[in-house]
Amino acid sequence: MDKIKERMNSLRLEADEAHEKVEELKGKVKTLEQENLAKEQEITSLNHRNQLLEAEVEKLETALKDAKDAANQSAQHDTQNEALQRRLQLLEEEAEEADRTLRETNEKLRQTDVKAGHYERKVQALEADRDQWVEKFEEMAKKHSDLQKELQELELSISNI
Repeated sequence: MDKIKERMNSLRLEADEAHEKVEELKGKVKTLEQENLAKEQEITSLNHRNQLLEAEVEKLETALKDAKDAANQSAQHDTQNEALQRRLQLLEEEAEEADRTLRETNEKLRQTDVKAGHYERKVQALEADRDQWVEKFEEMAKKHSDLQKELQELELSISNI
């Protein structure tokens, strides 16, 4: 019986140890479950953060694409601006040349008007001279005609004598 009692004591000790071990393992399981829950919450938090970061990355990629497009457009605008400035400079030079030509033409036209006025006055003076000469010619022709008649009359009267 002693052996049975020993065995019983031994089994009780084993049972107590097992019970302690179970309690210890239950504590560890509880700790591990709490750690697991904390890790799951951390994973959920990290997943949420990851989603936010992915959304931010997408926004940044879109902003980067927009910035590149804007830079390309800016480069195109710069090129167009330079071309327009060269064209503007050429047009300004052409305008200056046209203005200079216009001033020269206006000066020549003014000189032509002055000469035309001078020659018009000369023509009027010559026409007045011509009219006087025509009048004198008509007077002289009349005198000549009168003298011719007198001469014929004189010849007739001399031949009658």
